[in-house]
Parts: sequence; C-alpha cells; structure tokens
Amino acid sequence: MSFEYTASKREESGTSASRRLRHAGQVPAVVYGASKEAVSIVLDHNTMYYALKNEAFHTSVLDLVIDGQKEQVKVATFQMHPYKQQVMHIDFARV
Repeated sequence: MSFEYTASKREESGTSASRRLRHAGQVPAVVYGASKEAVSIVLDHNTMYYALKNEAFHTSVLDLVIDGQKEQVKVATFQMHPYKQQVMHIDFARV
C-alpha cells in the first residue's frame, strides 16, 4: 500500500505559530534524520487525522512531497489532543 502526502515548509515556529496553524486546519510537523537538517513542515489536518486511523499508515514508508521534493519517511511519533479529535503534532523520520 502506497501513501503520498503533500506538505509545505513553515518558517514560523513556537507555540503561537503552531496554535495559529491548528486553528487554520493544519498540523505542524517535523522531518528529521538521515544525517540531514531537520525541516519544519505543515500538513492538512483532516488528511492526517484520517490517515492516522489507518493501521498501515503507522508502519509503512510514506512518500512526503515537500515543496516539490519527494522524501521517503515513516511516522516516528504523533501527539493528539487529550479530548478533542485533533492532531497536535507529527514527527517523521527519514528512511
């Protein structure tokens, strides 16, 4: 099963910037590993929320297109809101 998602880089960081993204229906995320610099990205919330419900998503190698550059990643960790149906943050590790 193949998964491909589109993301864009984000310049702002911090609590306030992440809160603004979440209110706009987006999820802040980070891609790290493979001896490269970590990249802060932003993804669509609903796409990630429903993808996280799929068991295969957690164990598969994903194709993540970041501003036109395709990278292969896997989900390292993710955070959900304690009582809302909201994804707070996702960490991706490069393969």
